[in-house]
Amino acid sequence: MENIMKLSGKVKYPLTLDPSVWIFDDRRIDLTTYFSTNKQATNADEEYTKAVSKHWDREIMEGAVFPPTLKTERIYEKQKMMTGTFGIPFKPFLNNSEPESDASILIIHTNDNDYEVSLSEASELILAFSDQGKQLKADGPVHVYFGDGSNRENPIKNVKGFTVK
Repeated sequence: MENIMKLSGKVKYPLTLDPSVWIFDDRRIDLTTYFSTNKQATNADEEYTKAVSKHWDREIMEGAVFPPTLKTERIYEKQKMMTGTFGIPFKPFLNNSEPESDASILIIHTNDNDYEVSLSEASELILAFSDQGKQLKADGPVHVYFGDGSNRENPIKNVKGFTVK
C-alpha cells in the first residue's frame, strides 16, 4: 500500500496509480535507451496495423506454429523484464483522469517538496518504476523524468502523489 499514489485535484476521474503492476504494461519503455534514441511522432493506429500485418505475414510464411525463434524471443523478453530499467509515460494517466478545462498545473508531491509543472509539460513526463529489475523502494515508488531528459541525472524522487490545479 505504500507504493500507491493518487492523481487527483481538478480532474473528472481521480486515479489510483500502482507502479508494482506496470512491469506487465505494454506501454513500458526501456530507460537505458529512451533518452539517447531519436524519438519520432508515431500514430498508434498505424503502428498497430503494421504489427498485425507483420504477424499475418509471418503466419502465412511459417504457418501458425511457434518457430524456435519465437520461443527464444519470449525467453529473452522475460529475462529483460527481470533485469531491465523501465519507466512509463505519464500522459495516458493524465488523459484518463480528464483534467477540467480550467486546469493548467500539475503538482508533484514528494516527501520533501512539491514541484509544479504545466499540464503540457506533465503530458511528457516519464515515471521510472524499476531499476535493474528491482522496484524503487528506497527513494520511490517512482522517479519523475522530464520528457526531454533534462533532469536525467537528478530525477524527482520520493514521489507520493499528483494534484491537478
